[in-house]
Amino acid sequence: MKNIKLLSLLLIAFIGFTACDQDDDLVFTAQAPVEGIMFSNSFLEEYVLTVAASNNLGERFTWQDANFGVPTNVTYELENSILGDFTDAKQVGTTGGNELAVTIGKMLEFATEAGLDNDPNTDLPNTGTLYFRVKGFVGTEGLPTYSAIQELTVVLPEIVEGGGAFEVASWGVVGSGYNNWGAFADAKFYTTAVPGVIVSYVNLVDGEIKFRENNEWGGDLGDADLDGVLDADPDNNIAVTAGDYKITIDTNDNSYTIEPYSWGVVGSGYNDWGATPDAKFYYDYTTDTFKVGVQLLDGEIKFRMNNAWDVNFGDATLDGVLDTDADNNIASTAGHYLITINLNDNSYTIEEATVWGAVGSGYNDWGATPDGSLTEIQPGVFYAENLTMVDGEIKFRMNNDWGGDYGDANLDNILDQDADNNIAVTAGNYVVSIDFNDAAGPVYYLGSR
Repeated sequence: MKNIKLLSLLLIAFIGFTACDQDDDLVFTAQAPVEGIMFSNSFLEEYVLTVAASNNLGERFTWQDANFGVPTNVTYELENSILGDFTDAKQVGTTGGNELAVTIGKMLEFATEAGLDNDPNTDLPNTGTLYFRVKGFVGTEGLPTYSAIQELTVVLPEIVEGGGAFEVASWGVVGSGYNNWGAFADAKFYTTAVPGVIVSYVNLVDGEIKFRENNEWGGDLGDADLDGVLDADPDNNIAVTAGDYKITIDTNDNSYTIEPYSWGVVGSGYNDWGATPDAKFYYDYTTDTFKVGVQLLDGEIKFRMNNAWDVNFGDATLDGVLDTDADNNIASTAGHYLITINLNDNSYTIEEATVWGAVGSGYNDWGATPDGSLTEIQPGVFYAENLTMVDGEIKFRMNNDWGGDYGDANLDNILDQDADNNIAVTAGNYVVSIDFNDAAGPVYYLGSR
């Protein structure tokens, strides 16, 4: 019996080895996918493309994996088409995963190929459509499947010669109440519709200020008598307390006013209806509007003046025009936005956008709370005032998310993505600016006050 059992085991082993040899010769044949490719990200109504923002994320395409019914890896290619029918398909990127990012710079290349431009002096349109799809396949080239074609509307803002609504004036605000008497650039004044009248929207700290031209001493003005008329007398510094202000100077008679002034976002969609300071709007002189880059929550918002309820606006009819009607809260959806209000006609827009922010041990413990957001006050120029930092390090990133973050490894005030590029900061109140328009790279400054 033992011999019979042993013979049976040898026979089973032989059959097993033979089966293994046969399995090695098996070839899996890919079939048409059981489940096709479907985009899983949401898309914007339109994408604004500027050269200044070329390094910014344009769109991150994500999709559900295709199921080809075989135990093998799937390769995906993101394709672009200018014609729209993909007879001219161009590979944008390839991956074994299920997401690929496309920068604004790459989208600008496609827009240019599609015959779009931002020159108002040509007959070419500045608005058009880009076409994308995802191709998935197993092996090297067999049995591909495709997602539906995704159309993206893109806009290339036309460049207007000679600037916008108003201009930067030669005068500025200087002092311990703003920039430590010139440790960094003076706060700007802007021209207005009234000849000779200039205005500055500025955040001040406790201290003293005066006004000077072209960031230079000589001919600077203060108010020794505190009579509302500027003079060049000795000891004419103007005492100020911390806050947001509108400073108006009439250079025709040297009269001036300083009044509390700010606009902000308030609501359950931002700060629990004022539990923390409102998200501050910054002035854009090129369009004579106020803008804020902000991270919103699901909820409701409205806009109010000076972090108080005396003057506040919503939109009861949802027609894009601000009003003071009852039940005029504006519904908000979680995400990052650029909000613009035009107080000339009370119009406003809320657009999904890239919001750059400060993050680090020197600000929010590397993301324990939302980043210190900067507002794109002109194309490619981001700005923030009154960011309170502690001793530590910071860097800058988009939309509170890692990937593509910037620091300064060379300490040359040009942002880079090198290793060990954290920026050391000391405790204080800061004015922060990033300019992506410089050919050398994104230029930034941190003004400690």
